[in-house]
Amino acid sequence: MIEFGVDALTRERLAEARDWGRSAMRPAGLEADRLAAPLPVDHPYFAKFVERGGGRTRWPGPRGRERSDSEPTSVVTTLLQLEELAYWDRGVTVADPGPGLPEGNVLAIGTEEQKERFLGPFLAPDRPRWACFAMTEPGAGSDAAAIATSARKDGDGWILNGAKCFIGGASRADWILVQATLDASAGRAAQRAFFVERGTPGLGGFKIEKKMGLRAYESTSFTLSDCRVSAANLLGGEARYASNAGFKTAMQTFNAGRPIIAANAVGMGRAALDEALAFARENELLRRERVRDRLEAMARKLRMARLVCLRAGWLADRERPNTVEASIAKALAAGVAQETTALGMELLGSTGARGDHLIEKLYRDVKAMDIVEGTGQVQRVIIARQLVGLPR
Repeated sequence: MIEFGVDALTRERLAEARDWGRSAMRPAGLEADRLAAPLPVDHPYFAKFVERGGGRTRWPGPRGRERSDSEPTSVVTTLLQLEELAYWDRGVTVADPGPGLPEGNVLAIGTEEQKERFLGPFLAPDRPRWACFAMTEPGAGSDAAAIATSARKDGDGWILNGAKCFIGGASRADWILVQATLDASAGRAAQRAFFVERGTPGLGGFKIEKKMGLRAYESTSFTLSDCRVSAANLLGGEARYASNAGFKTAMQTFNAGRPIIAANAVGMGRAALDEALAFARENELLRRERVRDRLEAMARKLRMARLVCLRAGWLADRERPNTVEASIAKALAAGVAQETTALGMELLGSTGARGDHLIEKLYRDVKAMDIVEGTGQVQRVIIARQLVGLPR
């Protein structure tokens, strides 16, 4: 792995991630892939993950008390760590317990009561715990403004109706942050986010989808049928929703997530490149100039994608706009990673058709990197609109 411009603490964290990935993550990911099913909640991997301090929130607690892990981690450092973890198994990374994707939303606009209530259990979890964010619907994927799940005020609470799909970890989550709309015809301004806790009447119909890759974690569809939540479960309270705050906060989640997906893709591409080099060396393919040229091209493109990804993180660390850079990183890295795994499959030849080589698994896994957090096509639309000066 290329390590440059990082301090001693970051190097130590990367070494820890590498050791954990090699000893625990890759074996767990290969197990899930062979079984074609997500790791079950009681899998020993999750217990080990929590025992070693994983699955915790960044929220410092109700009194901002000192914590041994309270030193803030830069976005760039986080991207480097997530790249390394994805090198070993990206599906397991997503399956890991923790407050997950919605944590940033709660930290950004959640009330203090909501932080204590929903993030508090993740301060020192007594068991593997999960939370998740539910935006995607059967009729609203990359166009997040088109969601149809409805929220209707009812006395001192809200009634939610709708369907969500491809939500990571929904059936095992302690709570789901559900994006809904007060009026589908009103567009982004009508969107709100609600905490829906496990066991809430009307929350059900969980179906874990079968996937060709990233099998270690569950992608779940579910429904909300006259699902009632209290007023206290509206993220941030009513006052927070001036000026499209609900939609903007959701989009900030994706702007933060796109460099993460890019970092994941780079890590997966690195793994495929290393495996392809090893295979080529073992089978004396490196004597062929064409093979060497293509391997060099993959290494060069992965380096390029990595630098663009870190640029997006560098801007985020300085609280500077990074929407375009995040889209560039995501679109570029996903494509390069797919190209690298495809080259690996080409080098494997008939060996790749057996279905038992890591490159074949990576070839299936990496396709999702072009889809999740906004498809590559959508990223290119965002970049193009900025290029010609249209509103984002």
